[in-house]
Amino acid sequence: QVQLVESGGGLVQAGGSLRLSCTASGRTPSSYSMGWFRQAPGKERELLAAINWSSGMTHLIDSVKGRFTISRDSAKNTVYLQMNSLKPEDTAVYYCAVDFESWGALPSKRVDRYEHWGQGTQVTVSS
Repeated sequence: QVQLVESGGGLVQAGGSLRLSCTASGRTPSSYSMGWFRQAPGKERELLAAINWSSGMTHLIDSVKGRFTISRDSAKNTVYLQMNSLKPEDTAVYYCAVDFESWGALPSKRVDRYEHWGQGTQVTVSS
């Protein structure tokens, strides 16, 4: 029902910046959350950031607070992840996903409810 298309990944030097974009198409409910995940080789996929589409409230994990920002453009059905001060340990495949079971004002932290995924975009940070 929903398709997610990501872009913006690439190769960047440590300390540099990238902005990832994810555009949703298809049928969407009026209240939901979108999140950014990443998965490094040999590691589990982890939720980095989430935003409640209606309220705009955001969530960031501690390791990226002060460096990453999640935002949305409702008119474009697009969520962004602005990544600054990138570190080699940020190297991973980054995914956007949607939690359609999220209602209310808070962004979803329920990783099990993110069931719609983009194809992923590679971010590589060189030292």
